[in-house]
Amino acid sequence: MSDAGPTAVLPRRPLALGELLDSAVLLLRGQARLLIPLAVLLAVGEQLLLYPLRLLADAEPPVWWFDAGRFGWYWLLLAIGAGTEALIIALLGNPAARGAAAALLGRRAGPVELLRPAGARWGATLLSTAAVGLTVCFAGLAGPAWFAAYGLLGAVVPVLVVDRVPAYRAPWRALTLAVRVGGRFAGIRLLGYLGWWLIRLSIGLGAYYGLQLLGLFDVSTWALPVATVTWVGVNALAYPALACLDAVLHLETRMRTEGLDIRLSRAPAGAPEPVLLAVRR
Repeated sequence: MSDAGPTAVLPRRPLALGELLDSAVLLLRGQARLLIPLAVLLAVGEQLLLYPLRLLADAEPPVWWFDAGRFGWYWLLLAIGAGTEALIIALLGNPAARGAAAALLGRRAGPVELLRPAGARWGATLLSTAAVGLTVCFAGLAGPAWFAAYGLLGAVVPVLVVDRVPAYRAPWRALTLAVRVGGRFAGIRLLGYLGWWLIRLSIGLGAYYGLQLLGLFDVSTWALPVATVTWVGVNALAYPALACLDAVLHLETRMRTEGLDIRLSRAPAGAPEPVLLAVRR
């Protein structure tokens, strides 16, 4: 096992904010062949799920703004949309976290390895992501509670697949990691979401109105498919990027608060990877 020198993605030391964001981008670049196609499938499913609610809220593309008389339906649409986003990011967090763990140990995990069910804990992941999605959805119904729910639950899946804790302990450990160092994990997670929300909004609206200005065809007639394809495209990039940020944040928080980097530098040669990264009970 090599020493504390940097790997291609994640250096073995506590990182500054800019370094964290760089590491998340590098992780996404390395795992894009797997994460982005998965994100496309999940983003398409999300659009299909939300479409009936948009009809009930009388929301029109591309902004999906609402009719003033149907605010209740629109609020429900926002809450369920928040829940589906959290669920998708958590699902993508399974391969992202395992890819980040491999990078921390000095190697690159390929798509075949990350798709292999052995050791991936997909059963526990599916249950945990459903719980995360429902929690964020219900928090969204309460308005500002969304910020707390989203910020605090980012480490649930990385804790499952990297720390190897029992599923029933994963939420509590995720909350514990999120509030350490003055809530640094939660704050950076929310900052990352806000940044990608602004990017998604800019691209989603810019593409639609840009096509209108070009006048190549009557965009208003094709508003639904154009908006759907655009939002699927931007979400298929944003969701894996946020999952990669969660994965990097999780490992960095462990290095910052638990000395994971020191533990790895002292690990005996030939120790199994799951043992190196698992939380000692």
